[in-house]
Amino acid sequence: MKKIVFFFAATALLVACDKKQDSNATETANNTTDEKMNFQVYGDSISAEGAISKEEMLAKYEDMKPTDTLAVKLDSEIIATCKKKGCWMTLKLGKDKEAFVKFKDYAFFVPKEGAENHRTIISGKAFIETTPVDELKHYAKDAGKTDAEIAAITEPKVEYRFMADGVLIAEN
Repeated sequence: MKKIVFFFAATALLVACDKKQDSNATETANNTTDEKMNFQVYGDSISAEGAISKEEMLAKYEDMKPTDTLAVKLDSEIIATCKKKGCWMTLKLGKDKEAFVKFKDYAFFVPKEGAENHRTIISGKAFIETTPVDELKHYAKDAGKTDAEIAAITEPKVEYRFMADGVLIAEN
């Protein structure tokens, strides 16, 4: 009887250990995918590990109050960058929403051209801010908008904002 109980206990232990190895293999494969992807680093050196999706970030923004800030790492896609200096960028969030990203202490910039539609991972602080008309017009001018598009900006805008201290941009 003891031999049978020992046999089943040993078998159960081996099966449990084997499943744990399969789980670790999948985790390693997922991490390897990010590690194999080449990123250009801007600002502080960060990793892709622990980044949340753009849909998760949108949900967090929707739950925030204008006085809240949230330290977070976000995985998204670049919509546009500043065409003059590379001093800001906009990122895709879910539901056709976007986040406006600036860089901490104006200490670094991203490429002015060619970064659109690239995967990016940013680390920093997320918050909500009302942007005044003159600042919106300034950003529109930096983005290369027409005079008519700039003149059409007549009201402040509540925006999802992000102050990044580190940025990774995937090389395609």
